[in-house]
Amino acid sequence: MELTAKQDLPVITDREARRNGFRALYYKEVRDYFRSLKFIIVLALVTVLGLTGVYGAFNGIRDAISDSGNSATYTLLSLFTEQGASWPSFVWFLMFLGPLVGMALGFDAINGERSRRTLSRLLAQPIHRDAVINGKFWAGVTVLAIMVFALGFFVIGFGIAALGLVPTLEQLLRIVIFLFFTVVYMALFLALSQLFSLLFRHMATSALMGIAVWLFLAIFLGLLANVIAGVLFPVTDTSTVTDVLNNYRCSQFIKRLSPSTLYSEAVVTVLDPNVRTLDVVSFSLQQQNAIVGELPLGQSLLLVWPHLTGLIALAMICFGVSYVVFMRQEVRAD
Repeated sequence: MELTAKQDLPVITDREARRNGFRALYYKEVRDYFRSLKFIIVLALVTVLGLTGVYGAFNGIRDAISDSGNSATYTLLSLFTEQGASWPSFVWFLMFLGPLVGMALGFDAINGERSRRTLSRLLAQPIHRDAVINGKFWAGVTVLAIMVFALGFFVIGFGIAALGLVPTLEQLLRIVIFLFFTVVYMALFLALSQLFSLLFRHMATSALMGIAVWLFLAIFLGLLANVIAGVLFPVTDTSTVTDVLNNYRCSQFIKRLSPSTLYSEAVVTVLDPNVRTLDVVSFSLQQQNAIVGELPLGQSLLLVWPHLTGLIALAMICFGVSYVVFMRQEVRAD
């Protein structure tokens, strides 16, 4: 008797295989990030220092409210930007420590797998090769987003409980946009650190390269900008207003090549509606004709839209280079 019954087997397309491989790597990396000791240490450091800055700002805001007898419209936003008596603001800590958080998650993304001799075994699984680099990057972005938004909403809750102020819808939108900027800012250095983990076989070397680039962009580029502006547009006692403006704008242009400058200018503009421009203002013409009042959210976003575009572009460039390098690298089974 001839068997004619035939069992149909499920057919998995190439797109589904890619999606399944990416999903498996993504969930694995998220679990590994949350279980890693380095993430817990960095998270504790950022949380303690950031909340200390919020507490310093809270004391000044509370005194201002008690003196005036009423609450300002955007007092809750000042928790993120106000400086204490001898302590920087919450935004400053994120600007300074945010790159360290991103680099801590990515400096051993690939070379760590090589040193543990697990990369070849990982690629031997029935998954596409690009799922590895995609899963590691987007898992890191997810962890950064969870950390940043949890910390930001904790600050909002602290402000509501301590100051007795309920945020308006525009305030909440401004805070959410500020937190989104922070995630993009950290993701840029995550992508950069993953690139270094591909280019250098030793984890210590990739970590040191990331720290060196961060220090150059955050500190030394600003000093170099002033020197270059002074050479190209020197300012002396006989300089005209045009010479001073050219010197300032040249210095600002060079400084804005740094992600730290882009981030700090953008978030201060979003969180402070009184910021009306990011360029030098002519008092004789522009300020006399300006309308007194805070900028609406839409106008603030128009000011910082180039900053957000620049940060996203830099992050995508670093990730794109990492993707190409990883796809072309030879992986040997040690």
